[in-house]
Formats: sequence, C-alpha cells, structure tokens
Amino acid sequence: MEQIITLASNNLLSPIILSFALGVAASLARSDLSVPEAAAKALSIYLLFAIGFKGGVSVSSHGIDARLGLTLLAGIILSALLPLIAFGLLQVMTKLSRLDAAAVAAHYGSISIVTFVAATSVLESSGIASEGYMVAVAAAMEAPAILSALWLISRGGEGRRMDSDLWREIMLNGSIVLLVGSFFIGWATGEEGLKEISSFIVAPFKGVLCLFLLDMGLVAGRGLRGGSGVLRPGVLAFGVLMPIIGSLFGLGTSLLLGLSAGGVALMMVLSASASYIAVPAAMRVALPEANPSIYLTLSLGVTFPFNLTLGIPLYIAIATALTGV
Repeated sequence: MEQIITLASNNLLSPIILSFALGVAASLARSDLSVPEAAAKALSIYLLFAIGFKGGVSVSSHGIDARLGLTLLAGIILSALLPLIAFGLLQVMTKLSRLDAAAVAAHYGSISIVTFVAATSVLESSGIASEGYMVAVAAAMEAPAILSALWLISRGGEGRRMDSDLWREIMLNGSIVLLVGSFFIGWATGEEGLKEISSFIVAPFKGVLCLFLLDMGLVAGRGLRGGSGVLRPGVLAFGVLMPIIGSLFGLGTSLLLGLSAGGVALMMVLSASASYIAVPAAMRVALPEANPSIYLTLSLGVTFPFNLTLGIPLYIAIATALTGV
C-alpha cells in the first residue's frame, strides 16, 4: 500500500498529470484557453510516430520469438473479449440502450495510446524495464474491440452491415496506420535509425506529451460540463469499475506469458484503458445513431483521468509486487 501511495503521489505531481489537470480546470472554469485543432493534430501525430518508432527499434534489438507472438495473440483476444464483459456490465448497471451500450463497450476493449505513453514514461522514470514490443500489442488491440461491438449490435438487428467501406474505416484508421507504420520503420532501421532522429523523438517527447495532455484536459473538461445529463451514477461507476476489471484480465494474461514487471504493468494499462481516437471515429461510421456524448465523455472524462491519476500507479505497484521487482 505504501508503494502505491508513493507512486500515486509522484505521478500526481508529475508535469504530465498537472498539464492534464490544468486543462480540465481551465475548461471547467470556462477559460478561453484552447489548443488550435491543427496543433493538437500535429501533437498526436508526433506522439504516435515516436512511440511506434521506438517500439520498432526495441523489437529490432530484441528479435522475434514465441513470447512476442503469444503476447500479440493474447492482446487480440483480450481486445475481442473485454467489450463482451463491458456490454454485460452496462446491461446490469445502467439503463443504456443496446446500441449505446455496444458503442461504449467497444471503447473498453480498444486502447488509449496516450495512457499507454504516460505509463511508459512513468516506468522509465522509475527505472522499470518493459518489453519494447508492447507497442505492437497496443496496435493489435485497436480493431478487434470494434468488431466485437458490431457483432453485439448485429445480434439485435441494429447497426450497419460490415461492408468494404466500414472495413476500410476500421483497418485503415489514421492512428492505426501511423502507429503500425512507424513501428515497422523503427524495426527496419534499428538503433542506427534511432540515432539519426533521437534529438527529435527522444528529448522533446515528454514536453510534447504535456502539451497534448493539456489539450486532452480541455476536451475532457468540456465533456464533463456537457455530459452531466447522461452520466448517471451507474454509468459513472462503470467508468471506474471496468478499467479495474480489464486490468485484472491483463494481469492474469501477462503473468501466464511470463512478461517482465514493466510488461505486466503495460498489459494491465492496455486492458484497462478506453479508446477516444480510433473507436469514436469507427462508431461515427458504423453506429451513427449511438450517442457520442455518452461514450466520449465516459472514456475521456471518467476513465482516462482515473487511469492517469490512480490507475497507472496501482497497476505498476501490483506488477512489481507480483514479479518481485
């Protein structure tokens, strides 16, 4: 418990978390502070490229083995399974329609790449090593959750059929393409490639992340202001309970795989996080009737802050305790 409190305190006082808190506070106070849309897009492109590239370099150094393949497969299975669990919980805990429940569930099988990046930064600051290929697992966990949600909704005779345009939207979503593409560039160029651009993707990384989280805080604050009518107690409780449940599935899976302490923590983070980039884009196409104020506010305004402030320290503490680090 003492370790969790220490990690949480250090995390809460980090520039990353405080930048997010500033954005939330400014938005709730109705300040005119804003990050231009083009700048926010540029920040997200930078982060996706940097984390993908560095993950590819790590795999290049590590090499491909059975554990990497099994971890990728485990991530895909978790991504497909967690929306089914989330959907069942939502049916019990809330009065959301089947359509809205399926749309929300999709977000909780997919991943938040920024939560993953923040967790990676905390691990690095704590001197805890992790498998570099976890970024490949993150990329693999984007799409299966969307397919599970569409299967859920199809059982009720609603939603859009899986046509070629929808497959294209899911598989060629910009964030997935950039993350996977930069991963393969890093893999192909290895350490030499990293040396060439390290001044661009290593040193400025945390500063860029702070600015991006400032913008995320502004967006989350606006969602909390506008979503108060849809965030009933049951929905709010789900936004905190589901990441805990997801993290436990990630914990059990990663321990079976024999991952390092950092790998266990990152698998817990991936399983606990909720998408607010790839999945909302797919839901707008696949389930346009679903209410975005519910799934966006829940994933970005409730689960994202929970994971940033309390979840990451908790997952890291559990991972280190169980792996003996």
